[in-house]
Amino acid sequence: MSADYKDTAKSSPKPSDNVTPPQSKTTSAAYYSLGVLTIVYSFNFIDRQLLAILQEPIKADLGLSDSHLGLLTGFAFAAFYVTAGIPIARWADRANRRNIVALAVFIWSFMTSISGLAQNFVQLLFARIGVGVGEAGGSPPSHSIISDIFPVEKRATAMGLYSSGVSIGILFGFLLGGWLNEFFGWRVAFVVVGLPGILLAIIVRFTMDEPERGQSESRKASSTQASLREVFSVLWNRHSFRYLSIGAALNAFAGYATANWIASFMIRSHSMTTGELGTWLAAILGLGGAIGMISCGYLSDKLGKTDKRWYMWTPMLALLIGIPFNIAAFTVESKYVALMCLIIPGIVINSFLGNVIAMTHGLVGLGMRATASAALFFIINIIGLGLGPWSVGILSDILTPSLGSSALGTALLYIVPPIMALAAISFYAASRQLRADLALAPD
Repeated sequence: MSADYKDTAKSSPKPSDNVTPPQSKTTSAAYYSLGVLTIVYSFNFIDRQLLAILQEPIKADLGLSDSHLGLLTGFAFAAFYVTAGIPIARWADRANRRNIVALAVFIWSFMTSISGLAQNFVQLLFARIGVGVGEAGGSPPSHSIISDIFPVEKRATAMGLYSSGVSIGILFGFLLGGWLNEFFGWRVAFVVVGLPGILLAIIVRFTMDEPERGQSESRKASSTQASLREVFSVLWNRHSFRYLSIGAALNAFAGYATANWIASFMIRSHSMTTGELGTWLAAILGLGGAIGMISCGYLSDKLGKTDKRWYMWTPMLALLIGIPFNIAAFTVESKYVALMCLIIPGIVINSFLGNVIAMTHGLVGLGMRATASAALFFIINIIGLGLGPWSVGILSDILTPSLGSSALGTALLYIVPPIMALAAISFYAASRQLRADLALAPD
């Protein structure tokens, strides 16, 4: 390993659990960039979540099975998303990150629009793969930019605000997808939702600044880029990252399984229309999820000033609170009671995201952040996005001959709550090593 990235603590002082780091000035340009990047992330999930609310009409039109749908929304998308993510992140660690984000937005928005032209499973599959490749260029460079414009003591809050784009995207994906399908059909929904992203790409390219690396910490990144092996070595040698990433992946597994199948579950088990259901899910998973992400990041930054373990304890507690409500949502007979039970899980299910990104960046050097984000997202998405929706679809197909329309709800019940419990255990295990590992972060 090169001298610039030795796996040892440096002599320069680091923030600790007992020392409050100096307050850094955060400019209006930083908040503007955060706002634009949050909108970008929202479009990322609008395009991704749109397929979830449109699954039933697409299934009927193209003659698909639940396994086909799980593959479309899960593994096929995730495989290309994570494969493209690491080389793009390596590019972002040495090139202009703003331009990479702009290009990524253009690609995934264009591919979303042409999804509406698909005439069969294979065509729709290739369109979704294109969306996945485009979206792979969104988050790693965005994470790196945010860590450079927000100081350590504000970073989890900033990452929580950025990550609320997931929930905002789910909100508009469900809302627009549900009502556009009601009036115009699923093909028009894809075209209408995809086109505005092309304008957003232009806004990113010409109105955002590219920050200097390390400016929020008044440090300079090494002129020599760390190799991929060096970044992976730093992460692997941090036991807290191992548990943190597994906890995040399992949390995402439960979150994606729920978000991608809850609309189909409510339609099959409670005979809801896409318009009414999209409105409900927009509020529950969209608005509720945004509240959870922002609150978790803000609370963790406050509590983390005295003990960094709170960055793992808050998502752990959130999951434990949500489990019984999730069980109730999949078992009650009233559709409105089921929707009410989903409110708490909707708030807590993705609250972990800002915290795990902030802590991952705290474990690595300045020039490693985009690659570290890509490594984290590789684990999160190959397990969470890749296997979560697909596993529910497979189990639903297996149970359908005996349970009929109840099969999907039973599959969700058997899979989601146990995975949430395992994620909470993993976050607790990460908390035990976190403080020591943060002190070893290279420059």
